Amino acid sequence: MRSYKAKMVEPIELPSREEREAAIEEAGYNVFNLDARDVYIDLLTDSGTGTMSADQWAAMIRGDEAYAGSRSFNNLADAVRDVMGFEYVVPTHQGRGAENVLYGVLLEEGDVIPNNSHFDTTRAHIVNQGAEPVDCPSPASRDPNSNESFKGNFDIDAGYALVEEVGADSIPVVVLTITNNSVAGQPVSMANIRATAEFARDIDAMFVIDACRFAENAHFIKQHEAGYEDTSVAEIAREQFEHADAITMSGKKDALVNIGGFTAMRDETVFEHAKQRAILFEGFPTYGGLSGRDIEAMAVGLREAVTPPYVHERVEQVGELGDMLSERDVPVYLPTGGHAVYLDAGEIFSHIPKEHFPGQVLVCALYREGGVRGVELGEFAFPGAERPDLVRLALPRRTYSREHLEHIAETAEEVMESAHEYDGLEIVEEPPMKELRHFSAKLEPVSE
Repeated sequence: MRSYKAKMVEPIELPSREEREAAIEEAGYNVFNLDARDVYIDLLTDSGTGTMSADQWAAMIRGDEAYAGSRSFNNLADAVRDVMGFEYVVPTHQGRGAENVLYGVLLEEGDVIPNNSHFDTTRAHIVNQGAEPVDCPSPASRDPNSNESFKGNFDIDAGYALVEEVGADSIPVVVLTITNNSVAGQPVSMANIRATAEFARDIDAMFVIDACRFAENAHFIKQHEAGYEDTSVAEIAREQFEHADAITMSGKKDALVNIGGFTAMRDETVFEHAKQRAILFEGFPTYGGLSGRDIEAMAVGLREAVTPPYVHERVEQVGELGDMLSERDVPVYLPTGGHAVYLDAGEIFSHIPKEHFPGQVLVCALYREGGVRGVELGEFAFPGAERPDLVRLALPRRTYSREHLEHIAETAEEVMESAHEYDGLEIVEEPPMKELRHFSAKLEPVSE
């Protein structure tokens, strides 16, 4: 039983089959182009789509809207210091703002940046600085059916192989994403966090953690890593960051807010440069493009994310959806991650070649069959990457009930039963930056 009750509700309505078919065609077979009112259950992302707590709403009333030096910023800085252990904080409007601020300071053209797996905006920001993002995922991540606990780990051997190839001087930053969104939301072990930090120190690189889902990652460490069974999620979360030089954070994930983010670091010189870049792109360094009320809510959310029983219930609900899908023989990436269930579109649509985007076909099919909006994280979102064609069903925090999960699972089962009726898709319109094409490109069914 959940430890909370609903205090506000929003009506939702399932459009008719004919309306859904017309909507997806008009959207160019890209669910980012759909109007939210045409979506019944929205699993496009867990970023900023969750439900805030009563304490967060109360905190918003206290928001100090001062342009400079607001009390709300001080409360956020205190929360970051207490929960994550960083002295210097620069707020931003969301996670990609934090990436722009930090990587704009740290990177130069020609740099090479390894990560356990870059997500889309991280990859794009690195490319935008003239640098090259390189994925170093754990070999275990390639098997969607294994139940290994920490498939999100950074492959240290791959990291050293990259050093041999390009030279340590070309790698100023090593990034670790926790949990690993591009690898089905899989967690990273504390041992691997330490090893990645040691690798970064060995090559004289700054170690940066993408901290978006740090509380979920801490939960998995508590559940599955020897020696942490009796350690609190809050203590584990803090230990994760002891090894990092800096972090980027989307508050829209594990700070439980609808907007906001920040970058934090230990080096005062980096902090001073980051503040100047923040002024240029985000706003004054004590508001960072946010209202005081949003900053207050984020400060409260950071603390709530590591307080029982929140994160346990959060991860358990994702696992519940994974179990419902598996019981219906829908192929899912195992084990289920902390924020989403990932479906194996390549197995569901084995007759559709990779260049015709079986993942995007599955996304459209889920919407057509049941008004469920997910997102493709395969060849369409990551062109040219050697990765399976997965579809992410990201659950908003504290939002949907078991009945909604049952509808999602039934919809996926219906798609499975009619999979042979679906054909591939081809791109007919896309933006110049391929790393971001999935946000706005348009497709159509493959011509006969």
